[in-house]
Amino acid sequence: MNHETPRPVSPGVPPPSGSLVAGPAVAPPAPPPRGRDRRRGWLLTVLAATLVLFALLLPNRPDRIAPADFLRVPVEALAGAALLVALPRRPGRAVATVLGITLALLTVLRLLDLGFYTVLGRPFDPVLDWSYLGNATDYLRTSNGPAAAVAAAALTALLAVGLLVLIPLAILRLGRVARQWRTRTSQALVVLTAGWLAGALLGSPVADRDTARLAYGHALQVGASLHDQTAYRQELAKDAFRDVPGSRLLTALHGKDVILTFVESYGRSALADPGVAAALDGGTRRLAAAGYSARSGFLTSSTFGGSSWLGHASLLSGTWVDNQRRHDALMGSSRLTLTRAFRTAGWRTVAVLPGTTQPWPEGSFFGYDRIYTGSDLGYRGPKFGWATIPDQFTLAAFHQRELAAPHRPLMAEVVLVSSHGPWAPIPRMLDWSALGDGSVYDTMPAQGVQAGDIWPDQGRVRAAYARSIEYSMDSLLSYLTRYGTKDTVLILLGDHQPATIISGKVPSRDVPVTVVAHDPAVLQRIASWDWTAGLRPEPTAPVWRMDAFRDRFLSAFSPAARAGTP
Repeated sequence: MNHETPRPVSPGVPPPSGSLVAGPAVAPPAPPPRGRDRRRGWLLTVLAATLVLFALLLPNRPDRIAPADFLRVPVEALAGAALLVALPRRPGRAVATVLGITLALLTVLRLLDLGFYTVLGRPFDPVLDWSYLGNATDYLRTSNGPAAAVAAAALTALLAVGLLVLIPLAILRLGRVARQWRTRTSQALVVLTAGWLAGALLGSPVADRDTARLAYGHALQVGASLHDQTAYRQELAKDAFRDVPGSRLLTALHGKDVILTFVESYGRSALADPGVAAALDGGTRRLAAAGYSARSGFLTSSTFGGSSWLGHASLLSGTWVDNQRRHDALMGSSRLTLTRAFRTAGWRTVAVLPGTTQPWPEGSFFGYDRIYTGSDLGYRGPKFGWATIPDQFTLAAFHQRELAAPHRPLMAEVVLVSSHGPWAPIPRMLDWSALGDGSVYDTMPAQGVQAGDIWPDQGRVRAAYARSIEYSMDSLLSYLTRYGTKDTVLILLGDHQPATIISGKVPSRDVPVTVVAHDPAVLQRIASWDWTAGLRPEPTAPVWRMDAFRDRFLSAFSPAARAGTP
């Protein structure tokens, strides 16, 4: 008799027909209802399509975000779907992965553009702008504390990684579905493509191709940015005052104390606020009562909404410094700065930087004899939002350290930071004799309006911004009328316009600039500039680029010098 060895049977698997294994048969687990699987599959497909369409249709400018923007047909979706339908499964998966990663990177680029347009009024530069991400983290840490900065950085990284994972997975799924329903997908593509072409011919916004434009525009931008350094080196080499000796520089200001004051975020848009306009007009009258006169115009800043140091460098160097690489190249050059020109001509030069909390090695390039950072001003009071020291205290500390005692002529760059975003809370003016070490401010931040009370209400933000400008101007004018002399010359200007929430969707980069003097001969030197009398420039006042100021100023106050002649 033939004997057959029984085969082992896995648990839960019924023995094959005719098996000699005894025992009850074990039924397989019942599969889940097919309807549930189908619903889950369609839900995932809809979510995948929604994510891809969102990535393709998301505008890269905040002023263009509206519900209608997401009711368009992107040509990139039609082209990608046609490609995935036509390809076999394996090459289709490879192409879908590449398309997904590309779209994810473009989506990250869109989000960066949104942030840069919101704050700086321009798109993100993939070559030049990576350092700004660290600056944003520093701003959050200074304004809201280290926990907020860490949380924001973690959320940003999570969002970027999430997009780089989810968008490729979404396109892989859509590719599988398109191949599974090849005929119906092809029919739908024919109809949608015909509709897209008709819309494009008629100029309808429904026919969208913004993603292709975005990629092309940033590709051109990369090429221009890579070429920018060559162009800037050529600009640096052209210095009309490089060989003018110090004995011929700034002779018309002999014996004067010149205070160059940057007022944070003081832009042309501030003049549209009735309160600021009234404060400036009232300030003009205050100055006249103290024997001072003023002339005002506009400068076009090299930056917008932030990166103040680029505007400072443009004004002082007489070159257009609109990105960090240009700034770095400038620091390695021998360019004559306005500060160094004063120093060469015999002035003592100082910088007062209350918002700087770390060493500033760039100061040696500009030609300062002494640099006061925030820790050097003796302030023991609280912060007001981002602002480390109230403007009134900054001016008082500067005066005590540099001007209160007999001194040789001084040229000072003083940066006022109380008008830095988020524009709340804002200090109050105090009696100058009561400032002490700043502890008098201890209770003031908690008593004022907080940043959380005004954001994101645009009206409240604009009102808080205007109040901050009024405070900065009040501090400066009060200082001048209290401590200024007949030999004081004040140059005050903004470093850049405020963010678009203040300045609007399509703002200029213009900032007011004013020269104030007690000696009429000083303002007579700039009469040919045709600036407006007073602190508030007329809307039609002359507008120069910020890098033009150095040469115009040196020419006006150096009558013994011929530019470029030793």
